[in-house]
Amino acid sequence: MENVKETYKRSEHTLNSNETSHYRLMTIGIIVGLAGIMLRFAGTWAFIDIAANVLFVIGIVISIKAVLNILR
Repeated sequence: MENVKETYKRSEHTLNSNETSHYRLMTIGIIVGLAGIMLRFAGTWAFIDIAANVLFVIGIVISIKAVLNILR
């Protein structure tokens, strides 16, 4: 069998997108967002909806930051 020469040279862009730190950050964002969603159904406290929405938005921002880091 012939030795096949590697013709595809990996760029820094593909190596950056496969870093585990991006996916850890995305996982943290998803967990924070899910905690905000679960908090909506947790009780009848007067400001629980505000706290749930804040947690949900923080989770969204963290997840979007991770996705943009992957695409960069």
